[in-house]
Amino acid sequence: MATLTSANYANNSFMRGIMAGFGIAIGYTPAAITFGLLAKGTGLGFIETIAMSIFVFAGAAQYMALNLIAIGTGALEIIFTTFIVNIRHLLMSAAVSEKVEQEHPLKKAFYAFGITDEVFAVTTTQDGTVKTGFVVGVASIAYGSWVINSGIGYLVGSILPETLQQSMAIALYAMFIALLMPSLKKHRKVVALAVFAAILNLILSQFIPSGWAIICATLTSCIVIELIDKKAPA
Repeated sequence: MATLTSANYANNSFMRGIMAGFGIAIGYTPAAITFGLLAKGTGLGFIETIAMSIFVFAGAAQYMALNLIAIGTGALEIIFTTFIVNIRHLLMSAAVSEKVEQEHPLKKAFYAFGITDEVFAVTTTQDGTVKTGFVVGVASIAYGSWVINSGIGYLVGSILPETLQQSMAIALYAMFIALLMPSLKKHRKVVALAVFAAILNLILSQFIPSGWAIICATLTSCIVIELIDKKAPA
């Protein structure tokens, strides 16, 4: 009887997680469909597109990877760049681990894969200790939405006219500008970082491969701007 009650409680936690993550699933739909469209325009196959969403499951990193693929960047540079983009997930996973009930490390590793910005926000704003089933539920519906809608976006891209498919590469750059603009309007530090990184990348790309130029420009810009910001008077 105790086992049955425990199982029911775990299932309830999972379903509560599904319900809490429903808004995330809806929010992921346009972004995932856009990713599928851009992946088709970049030249990825359907299986490759789905596989990226299945095994990476990181919107910003996947968009970044498409951009790097489009300019012919090597695999090692793509892996390193996306690692930098996603390094914040180490901190988010650590924070979620403190919020969620004690579990076996393998179970924690399982749900850590599903921690995105939105899953992190929903999980860490819950009152009290969060059950593992709840985190898994939130991550599952978000994950399913992202993977399925990535495939839908690719299939939609497949029926578009050839000229429109080719123009999707331009849409990729427009997407990055759109993502950057809200931060540019609010923070001068972000503007300085973006401008300095762009100039540095332009210079470095004349001497080293484009992928490594992006990596070096990103790291150098972050370090330099942060040092300048700390030395600036309050």
